[in-house]
Amino acid sequence: MDRNFSVLMSVYVKEKPEYLGASLDSLLCQTVRPSEIVIVKDGPLTEELDALIASYVEREPSLYTLVPLSENRGLGLALREGMLHCRYELVARMDSDDICRPDRFEKQLAAFEADPALDVVGSYILEFEDTPAQTICRRTVPLSDEEIKKYQRKRDGFNHVSVMFKKSAVLKAGNYQHCPLMEDTLLWVNMFKSGAYGANLPEDLVYVRIGKNMYERRGGYAYYKKYKAARKQIRETGYITWFDYISSLFAQFVVAMMPNKLRGFVFKKILHR
Repeated sequence: MDRNFSVLMSVYVKEKPEYLGASLDSLLCQTVRPSEIVIVKDGPLTEELDALIASYVEREPSLYTLVPLSENRGLGLALREGMLHCRYELVARMDSDDICRPDRFEKQLAAFEADPALDVVGSYILEFEDTPAQTICRRTVPLSDEEIKKYQRKRDGFNHVSVMFKKSAVLKAGNYQHCPLMEDTLLWVNMFKSGAYGANLPEDLVYVRIGKNMYERRGGYAYYKKYKAARKQIRETGYITWFDYISSLFAQFVVAMMPNKLRGFVFKKILHR
């Protein structure tokens, strides 16, 4: 099996340079290093972010592919463009403020080698606020293809930041699309509808930076309206039933309207466990 692979990352103006630096460093310290790192600049960046990216490119010019966008398009459309620039069949997703475990890619490549029919391989994740050494909670996901597809009707069967997938399978499903809050959800649904086969590894391969105000951002009626619009887009694919749609809206409304501290408890102890 060809062990060359790309990493796909999107960066936008509000990212912190120190977080981006830590994320890139975790890619460079892998037991199996990427063959290419595709960085989509989703609109104009700050001078600090541009300078940081330039410093990494200067050290290893052949490793990086930069995709500058003239304006901010949002995550889905930024990744859509970035996917088209990935040179290799295997592509690993990475967020610009998260940190990979050093053997992440080694583990995922081994999974593809063990089962060449796989189209996407994800994993569990550990969430943290300040340092990966002090994680707050863990998000587990189903492991088998059958379990993932069943789970996907209610919640995402993959942790987006943890996946490595085949570019051909993503393009066959129509690539990433604009679906704020649920760019990945729509992609998984479309991939499953087009016959994709996936699995998750029962290991914590990515440390995810959630930020101290994450639970506050996921509350309030304005957030719920965005969630409802995105969930409607998922419903229109035909993958989920009306019952799945209504029950998820009800659950999200309850969580969005509860006090922030209680919402944080629900995320840590129930939703992300």
